[in-house]
Amino acid sequence: MDLGEINPVLLLASLMVAATPLLLAAIGELVVEKAGVLNLGVEGMMIVGAISGFAISVETGSPWLGFVAAAVGGALLSLLFVLLTQFALANQVASGLALTLFGLGFSALLGQSYVGIKPPSMGDIHIPLLSDIPVIGPILFQHDPILYVGIALTAAVWATLKYTRVGLILRAVGENHDAAHALGYKVIKIRILAILFGGACAGLGGAYISLIRVPQWTEGMTAGVGWIALALVVFASWKPWRALLGAYLFGGITVLQLNLQAAGVAIPVEYLAMSPYIITILVLVILSADKSSAPASLGRTFHASH
Repeated sequence: MDLGEINPVLLLASLMVAATPLLLAAIGELVVEKAGVLNLGVEGMMIVGAISGFAISVETGSPWLGFVAAAVGGALLSLLFVLLTQFALANQVASGLALTLFGLGFSALLGQSYVGIKPPSMGDIHIPLLSDIPVIGPILFQHDPILYVGIALTAAVWATLKYTRVGLILRAVGENHDAAHALGYKVIKIRILAILFGGACAGLGGAYISLIRVPQWTEGMTAGVGWIALALVVFASWKPWRALLGAYLFGGITVLQLNLQAAGVAIPVEYLAMSPYIITILVLVILSADKSSAPASLGRTFHASH
């Protein structure tokens, strides 16, 4: 065992990369849940985004087009959830689980011919002057553009929810959809837009895994990240900045356990590998007693005839 092999600067820089797919998926799901909808299909939308982005990126040679395709792929799959829950009025939990199972199977089918292929590289942004600062530069200012998009998206969602009329209406629909409907707001339309946004964000998170974090396609490569993103929304008490901090916490645990494995720590690899999931469960158990922050209409079906 040699803990001296672990470079703290590289560890922290890797933490930000590992946190990004979690953050993108969690921010999207946070908006969905703020609208009073519980979509458990995040994992399915992420894996469809991962293969959509990977395939388009390989075929066109453009990672940017790949990320656009991933957002579209995630949003299209979320459209299936819209049809089931907002029009057919199906149970949201069952529909979300079905979406994940469908996404995992569909992505495996689409990805058969892409196994073993390396996608085009996006490259990192080196922010002038800032990237040259010792220690802080490599940690914060030498990353790919999508990582910064994730942080900017978090700030935009926070500002929208807190300061804009759009955010106020979204929160009103999530807190009491009947009252929002009585005030003349189109509850179904608002929820559809929120679900599509959540799907696009999950798709981006999936593509980040297949194009940047692990630049290859492997069946089921999201490996539970979507479920952790769902837990992260609860951990964050439906607050965007807490979701950012939570993503860095869970991302840090994931990176740390990989580094500990590489350093040969005398703990069985299996225990290290499952540590992020164990901590997720523990956090949820601790926070489950406090449901005061959850939108009051979360998971409840809205009947337009009300």
